[in-house]
Amino acid sequence: MPLKNSGADFDTMIVIESSLGKNEYDIHSLTKAFYPAEDVKIVEIERQDDPCLIYHMDNESPVFKVPENDRDELKRLIYRELSKRTGKNLPWGALTGIRPVKMAMERLMRGMKDDAVIADMKEKYYISDKKAQLCVDIANRERSIVSGLYPDGYSLYIDIPFCPTTCLYCSFTSNRIGKDRTVVKDYLKALFKEIEGAGRLFVDRRLETVYIGGGTPTTLTSDELNELLGCISANFDMANIKEYSLEAGRPDTISRDRLRVMKRYGITRISVNPQTMNENTLKVIGRLHSPEDVRRAFFMARDEGFDNINMDMILGLPTETVNEVRITMDELYKLQPDNLTVHSLALKRASAMGDWIEKNGTGIAGDTGEMMDEAVKGALKMDMKPYYLYRQKNMSGNLENTGFARDMKYGVYNILINEEVQDILALGAGAISKRVYANGDCKRSANFKLVDQYIAGIDKMIERKRELFLRSEVPEA
Repeated sequence: MPLKNSGADFDTMIVIESSLGKNEYDIHSLTKAFYPAEDVKIVEIERQDDPCLIYHMDNESPVFKVPENDRDELKRLIYRELSKRTGKNLPWGALTGIRPVKMAMERLMRGMKDDAVIADMKEKYYISDKKAQLCVDIANRERSIVSGLYPDGYSLYIDIPFCPTTCLYCSFTSNRIGKDRTVVKDYLKALFKEIEGAGRLFVDRRLETVYIGGGTPTTLTSDELNELLGCISANFDMANIKEYSLEAGRPDTISRDRLRVMKRYGITRISVNPQTMNENTLKVIGRLHSPEDVRRAFFMARDEGFDNINMDMILGLPTETVNEVRITMDELYKLQPDNLTVHSLALKRASAMGDWIEKNGTGIAGDTGEMMDEAVKGALKMDMKPYYLYRQKNMSGNLENTGFARDMKYGVYNILINEEVQDILALGAGAISKRVYANGDCKRSANFKLVDQYIAGIDKMIERKRELFLRSEVPEA
C-alpha cells in the first residue's frame, strides 16, 4: 500500500499507516513507549472495509487488525503486538492517559473493593501489580485528604513566567531575567489587573488553596513579591485558606528577605528544588546553583519558620545512573524535607534536551525503573507516603511523577489540579482555568502564553474568566 505524501524515511523512523482517522495520540504514545529512541510518524490511509494499522519497522511491515470503535481494545491489541515483538512489559501496560489514579478513584466511588479495582485495572490495561496497588493506595489517600473541602470551594493559581536560566529539560514558557526588569514590571501591572478583575468574579466563593508557580516566582525581588502577595490579599478572602504554596524552586533565588515577605503573608508551603544533588549534572542541565546552595536555602527556610518544604528531583537526567540517584537521596535524607516530588524525565519538543542528546550522542542513562525504586525507598525511609501521581507523554521508562509527603504535609492543590475535583481560577501568562461541573465534566479557559501577548490582551483574559465561571449551563456531552 503506497504512502500518500508522507515524506517518511523508512530507514530512520517507524512509520505507521492508519485507516482509523482517529486515536492517533494512543497509537503514537504506545509505540513511543516501546521504542523511546525512535521517531514515530503516523500516516492516514483509506481502507474503510478493513480497518488496520500497518507498521513499517525493522525492515518489516506487520499488519495489526484493529477494532474500529473500541479505544481500550485498540490499545490492548497494540500493546500485545509490540510487547511480543520487543519482549518488553511496560509498568503502566496499555494505559496512555495522564491520570491513572482517577480511574482507580472512579471505581472505588462506585463501591468496588481495593482488590477488585486492582484486578480490573490489571485485566483491562495490563498494568503491573506494583502500579495497580500504587493507584489504589493513592486514590484512597486522596479521598481522605479532600474529604474536608467545601462543596463550592475553589483554588487559585498564579503564574510567574520568569527564571534565572532555562533548564535543559524545561518546556514551560518562561523568560530568562537579566539586568533589564522592565518586562517584569509590565507583567505585574497586567497581572494585578487580572487579579482585581478575577477577585470581583469570585467575591461570593470560598477560596481554599492558593498556589503561586511558574517559572520561578522568587525571581521577583522582595519588593515585587510583597506587591504581588499584597494584591492577592486585597482582592481575595483569605480567611478559609487550607494551604498557601509558593514555588521558591531555584535555590539561587531564595533569600532571607524574600522568605520573610512570604511568611508575613501567610505562605504555608514552599519548594526548594534541587532536581539532583550531583554538581556535574546541575552544570549539564543549566542550573546555576550547587548542592551547597540547596542546603543553604533549605536551612534558611527552616530558620525562618517554614515547616512544610517540598523538594523536587528528576530521574533520568543526562549522565546520571542509579548511583547518582542514590547520592541525591542520601543528601535529601540529611535535610529531611516534608514533601518529595519524584519526576521521571519527559522529553519535550520545546525543550533543548533533544538537541543535547543529538550533539552528545547519549540521552537517558541507566535503568529509570531501578532509579524509581531507589527514590521510593528513600521517600519511605523519610516516613513519607505517596499521595498524588500523574503521567506525561514520552516519560523515561514509561513511568510517572509521584508526590510523597509526611502525614498532614500533603500538597492539597496538587491533588485538586490533577484529579479535577474543584474549580481552579488560574491567572497569569499561560495559566489554564478549569471549571468542574457537578456531573464530572471539566471545561477549560487558557490565557495567552507569551508575556507580551498576555499584557496586550489582559482585558480579554478577564472576560474569558467571566464567560467560563459565570455561565450556569452544563456543557453538552
